[in-house]
Amino acid sequence: MDALLLPFRWIYRGLVWFANSPRTLIVSYLLMIVVAGVLYSQAEHKNAADSVWWAVVTASTVGYGDISPTSFAGRFLAALLISTMVLLVIPLITAHFASRLIVDDDAFEHAEQEELKADVRRLRALVEELAARQGIELPEPPRPERAGRPRTVTGRGSAAPPGAR
Repeated sequence: MDALLLPFRWIYRGLVWFANSPRTLIVSYLLMIVVAGVLYSQAEHKNAADSVWWAVVTASTVGYGDISPTSFAGRFLAALLISTMVLLVIPLITAHFASRLIVDDDAFEHAEQEELKADVRRLRALVEELAARQGIELPEPPRPERAGRPRTVTGRGSAAPPGAR
């Protein structure tokens, strides 16, 4: 089963690589326009400038109609170019820019999280040492919650029913 899924994993990794690099997205878009233009000029016997113009108009799905394919090969190329742009390139570009807009600049980096955890451990050790010197018994620290089990909140202002507080 893994052997059957291997090509799809390669395709997925390739798409992720494309989507995470704006430079790669732009270069692949331009390369696709040039290749489609060259193939169109061969199939339809048009000049290079008109063929690249056709590729840009077709890829952007504007389709002015000033240049349109007449041969089967040209029409197949148009369908392939439009499908590739609509189903692959435009969504990848949109996803890339959307992911850049969603990034939380205030989120802690991994190193900062580790530093905070180390600080909390040192503070906990210090508090325990001070409590031991003063003869104060500290309450048990709360245990981590288990996944899937909601924590019961009680106390003033909680959403628990009055009898459960």
